[in-house]
Amino acid sequence: MKAHAQSAGLDEVIIFNTCAVTAQAEKQARQAIRKARREHPEKKIIVTGCAAQVKPESFASMAEVDTVLGNQEKMTASAYLSLDSERAQVNDIMSVRETASHLVTSFEGRARGFIQVQNGCDHRCTFCIIPFGRGNSRSVPMGEVVAQVRALVEAGYHEVVFTGVDVSDYGKDLPGAPTLGQMMRRVLALVPELKRLRLSSIDAVEVDDDLLRLIADEPRLMPHLHISVQAGDDMVLKRMKRRHLRADILAFCAKVKALRPDVVFGGDIIAGFPTETDEMFANTLQLVDDVELTYLHVFPYSARTGTPAARMPQVKMDIRKSRAALLRAAGERQMARHLASRVGSELEIIVEQDGVSGHAQDFSPVRLSTPMPVGSLQRVVAQRADGQVLFA
Repeated sequence: MKAHAQSAGLDEVIIFNTCAVTAQAEKQARQAIRKARREHPEKKIIVTGCAAQVKPESFASMAEVDTVLGNQEKMTASAYLSLDSERAQVNDIMSVRETASHLVTSFEGRARGFIQVQNGCDHRCTFCIIPFGRGNSRSVPMGEVVAQVRALVEAGYHEVVFTGVDVSDYGKDLPGAPTLGQMMRRVLALVPELKRLRLSSIDAVEVDDDLLRLIADEPRLMPHLHISVQAGDDMVLKRMKRRHLRADILAFCAKVKALRPDVVFGGDIIAGFPTETDEMFANTLQLVDDVELTYLHVFPYSARTGTPAARMPQVKMDIRKSRAALLRAAGERQMARHLASRVGSELEIIVEQDGVSGHAQDFSPVRLSTPMPVGSLQRVVAQRADGQVLFA
């Protein structure tokens, strides 16, 4: 987006890439847009991203906004050359069949590279608006992924993260329907210089045997898996229209642990989903301990207009928030337990922006006693933990 804007001669421009996951995300975007207009009255403001795709008219009606671009248009050079022709350039995202080809060779201020290998989602969870912001699932061809990884490695990145809306759905739309595991194995074989490969998030029921074998026998695949859990109660999961039950998460984590004992799990969880009772929530809270979920992304349920869950009986907001707090506290306890178990261990970390922090292979946060070059790969020894970070 930045390169397209610069190529179009838009030096005095601010681009907001919005999120639509929660109402709070949209609210914060509007606040940031208004603040930017007050502080930079001379600059052009472009709003894009999922919230802009789903509600283009609401952003186009803001006096502070000059142009709204859809999620497809934001990746197209021509859109930035014709900003003045239309106040909103937003197409039907469901008509998009291919991912945009956008080779990113550097990430300002980042110690690791990110590649979006998949976009969109074919599933319709009752709480989720994102398919209407990103469209249906589509994958980046394997050759293009290899080229992007190679370019990042040549630019000096030791670690690459594969991201996507439903990354474990990778390949179903490509010729031959390669799986995520097959694609990752090819990348690691064709780019042997890549030191570390990491996955951003996965759906446990979509993990195939190819990926399981990779987890078991490929040390360059980092032992940290972030799972789209959402809830730990079967009735809530059914009402969410998820494709797994509580037992599926337990079985998946047990299988992976048996293959790779050093693996650490994270998870996304929604607190206070419509109709969730105290007993249902207790099952979700217990799941954090049962599978030792160390890194939690907790969201109080946010009703998204147009989704089935928004029409279900709602849990009071104060209950949603209190349940979210209990989940976060459980995650913090698991994190403290995990970090304490790593004291005395030798770790390999990627040094991040400030030169004194980084993350180990299992994504444990690490604080260094001595500054090191940003982006470098360093071997250190964990000396103590404070419940939130390892000191090494």
